[in-house]
Amino acid sequence: MVDIVKAVFEHGAFTPESPCDLPEGARVVLAIERADYARPPEVKSPEERKRILQAVVERMQANPVSSDSPRFTRDELHERR
Repeated sequence: MVDIVKAVFEHGAFTPESPCDLPEGARVVLAIERADYARPPEVKSPEERKRILQAVVERMQANPVSSDSPRFTRDELHERR
């Protein structure tokens, strides 16, 4: 069973934003989704999707990558920190 509970992480613990129906001491698995990351808009209309894609293509075409720009290696592209 999956319940979605929004919570705030503070002082080393997750504090639910609303009451949750769990017995004291219940073990749970948390999937962390950071709310501060930008999310793509939920676009359902095919016409709107087409308009957005066209705008992206136009921006890419207006700002081409120079042929003498530096080439990244695979390791640089997948740098781990």
